[in-house]
Amino acid sequence: MSIPNIISIFRILLIPLFIYTFVTGTGDGRIIYPIIIFIISGISDVLDGYIARTYHMETKLGAVLDPLADKLMLITALICFAVYDYIPYWIVILVALKELFMIGGGIIAYQRGIVNRANAWGKMATFLFHISIVMFLVSKTLAFLLLIVSIVISFSALFTYVRLTLEKKKKMDGPA
Repeated sequence: MSIPNIISIFRILLIPLFIYTFVTGTGDGRIIYPIIIFIISGISDVLDGYIARTYHMETKLGAVLDPLADKLMLITALICFAVYDYIPYWIVILVALKELFMIGGGIIAYQRGIVNRANAWGKMATFLFHISIVMFLVSKTLAFLLLIVSIVISFSALFTYVRLTLEKKKKMDGPA
């Protein structure tokens, strides 16, 4: 197994630790320790991507594990923040539905031979989601506003993926 894939698995294994520290934390500790874990996950995400690209260690397994680790950590964080009233549940539902649509669409596209790499909108949304979660340490209001911006940008990424997929499908189908 490649080093980037091991790092992705490590990121997935951080999720139960995130939940545990969130649920058992009190006062400021309720979010400080989970956010530190979230930051570690984010840094290791950058690290595994860097290693995979730099040392040509990109694998099909990594193409699944990396975004899966991202999505699971993000949804986990959002659920924890909603359960403890830091954010409303509609944010979790909206993001989860978007991610499920992306996963389902990605599987269907892949089955038809269409692969879309992460685009700038998707990377920006992921970065802003990470910043918004970390901002809960500073300001709940600012964190919430950044979270809304992240959601808007993530839907822009979704629409871009759909457009690219449809363009690739049209090219594959040839002239009508």
